[in-house]
Amino acid sequence: MLGSFGMGFGGIALAEMLGRSATAADGAGGVLGGFHFPPKAKRVIYLFQSGGPSQLDLFDHKPYLVEKTGEQLPDSVRGGQRLTGMSGNQSSIPLVGSPFAFRQHGDSGAWVSELLPWTAQVADKLCFVRTMYTESINHGPGVTFMQSGNQIPGRPSIGAWLDYGLGNEHDDLPSFVVLITKNKGGQPLMSHLWGAGFLPTKHQAVRFRSGADPVLYVNNPPGVSTENRRQLLDGLRQLHEHQFAGTPDAEITARIANYEMAFRMQASVPDVTNFADEPQSVLDLYGPDAKDPGTFAANCLLARRLAERGVRFIQLYHQDWDHHGGLKGGIAREAKQTDQPAAALVQDLAQRGMLEDTLVVWGGEFGRTNYCQGLYKPGQDFGRDHHPRCFTTWMAGGGIKPGTTYGETDDYGYNIVKDGVHVHDFHATMLHLLGIDHERLTYKFQGRRYRLTDVHGKIVKGILA
Repeated sequence: MLGSFGMGFGGIALAEMLGRSATAADGAGGVLGGFHFPPKAKRVIYLFQSGGPSQLDLFDHKPYLVEKTGEQLPDSVRGGQRLTGMSGNQSSIPLVGSPFAFRQHGDSGAWVSELLPWTAQVADKLCFVRTMYTESINHGPGVTFMQSGNQIPGRPSIGAWLDYGLGNEHDDLPSFVVLITKNKGGQPLMSHLWGAGFLPTKHQAVRFRSGADPVLYVNNPPGVSTENRRQLLDGLRQLHEHQFAGTPDAEITARIANYEMAFRMQASVPDVTNFADEPQSVLDLYGPDAKDPGTFAANCLLARRLAERGVRFIQLYHQDWDHHGGLKGGIAREAKQTDQPAAALVQDLAQRGMLEDTLVVWGGEFGRTNYCQGLYKPGQDFGRDHHPRCFTTWMAGGGIKPGTTYGETDDYGYNIVKDGVHVHDFHATMLHLLGIDHERLTYKFQGRRYRLTDVHGKIVKGILA
């Protein structure tokens, strides 16, 4: 329309504005052009445990709940909370304490379950936030909320916001990478969790996979040389630039940027995914699965290598924490797969002097109930339902106060009694550690300015070093 009136000057002005916007987004400082204040963290490694790990069996020690095992959940404790359809129809809601032993560890005296012996060894480097809470009671909205600040798909993910705001530190690798543990079941993971939403698509994550081609479609097909690919991309760029001149759409410039990044990754990806230069002592630190691409251990080691090369946001997903039944065996299996690698990542970063400016996060989308899903029979296995009112996340490095347990839940492990941390507070604090005022990182879409924390969020000062 602008091109049709005023002798086309409106279209020229629009193209100029979009061109400046695209150029700003491509800059090393992103659209912010720098930080709002000095950052404590340069990068984030987020170890997301999909499915809702049971805080009561891992971190939140409740001896009173153990004493009350088999008794009914008091109405005064439940407080009218809605239950899922999986346990809401139960005529009996019996309390079940953890069958696993807890001990205090380190100078901080943090309580950690016997399921996590390696995590217990680094307890003094961690901050356990026992009082995370969310509005989401089901997996899809819950995971989406944790990754984008909204329960409905379509909003930009955390890593996309960071790439948009701060830009890319490395010319040959993306600033946002996703790694998913291979051969896992449980709730599916959708690409919108690491998508750009309404931001330009260049800000979405690049997923690294196990196997010969860690990034799909980056390598040249048989018969195509690097020189041929370069000539093709040069010609394609000219066509896109011609298209942009007539139709000034920011997605066109994003497409050019994506093609160029893919070409550069032909050299950088094989280097970063090749563990041949890692000493045996480091491989042993991460555990026996470290040499098996796609395992959680290998992904943790790869995350450290990506962090060394300037990747700003590295998201690991590990599924199958959803234990509605068979909790004893199920949670023990997932803990065994993740415990040593997660602790090793913290140790490895600390030994290299990187932990102080790398924020490491471990946690899921919600917690588990203190009552049994289904019938409870003493001595037999059982399951726990979803619980959004309180769950535990731990954080380390990047300006976080080490050796700290933040927040308090009641003796039943059902409600928060002190220092609750909402998902929006969690996001606001993460951005703060990265040098960003969460209220000032915004994007105008369909007439409204959006941000990761929507219109909420406060910085959790009690966990800052």
